Amino acid sequence: MTDIKAVVRIQHPDIVLTETVCHDQSSTVRSVSEAGTDPTSGKFFYHIESSDFRQFEEGLRNDRTVGEFERVIETRDREAIYSFEYTDEAKIVSPVVSAANGVVLDMENEGDAWVLSVWVPERTDLAHVWDYARQHGIDIELLRVNDYDSLGDTDAGLTDSQRKALLVAVERGYFEEPRDATLSEVAADLGISQPAASGLLRRGMKRLVVSSVVDDSERPE
Repeated sequence: MTDIKAVVRIQHPDIVLTETVCHDQSSTVRSVSEAGTDPTSGKFFYHIESSDFRQFEEGLRNDRTVGEFERVIETRDREAIYSFEYTDEAKIVSPVVSAANGVVLDMENEGDAWVLSVWVPERTDLAHVWDYARQHGIDIELLRVNDYDSLGDTDAGLTDSQRKALLVAVERGYFEEPRDATLSEVAADLGISQPAASGLLRRGMKRLVVSSVVDDSERPE
C-alpha cells in the first residue's frame, strides 16, 4: 500500500465559510487539525486571521453555511480560534474523505476558493472526492499529489526527525523548481528553527545519497 498526500483546490459558493471570507476579504481561514477531524462531531475549529473581527462575524451571521459559532480564544492581535457548526446547506468534503478512510490534514482559503491537503491510503481513493465534486457542481483542481511509500519505508538510515523533515519539505514543494515553499516555511511547519530545519534536511539528503548511489566500499565512516 502506498500512502497518498494530495493537495487540491475547490471552489463553490456553498462550501463552508465561503460567504464569510468574501464578506471579510482581509480574513485568512485555516482548519485546526489538532482539534480533531471527525466530521460527525458537530463542531469544527478554525484559526482565523482578520483585520476586523466585527466584519468577519457579520459575515458569519449572514453565511447560510454556518449555524452557531463562537470565538473560543484570541491567540494574538488579529488572530483567533473559532468553533463553527455547519448548516444543511453547507457543502463539506471532509465526510467524503473520511468515508474513503482518509483524513483532511489542512484546509485554507485562497480568496473564495479553498486549498485542502488530503491523506488517503490509495491513489484510487481520490476518485470519491472527484465524484462528490462532480455531483455537486464543485470546481476541483489537483495541485499536487505525492506517494510516500518509498521514503516512509526506506532503509537509508534516516532518523525519525530527518524523515519527517524531508516529508514535510516534499509536501510543501520545497524541492520543486521553482520552490513552492521557503526553508523558513518548512521550519515553521516542523515547529523548529530555520538552522535546525536546514541541518535535518542536509543530513537527511546526505544519508539518502549515501544509501542510494554510494557503494559500500566508498561509504564514509
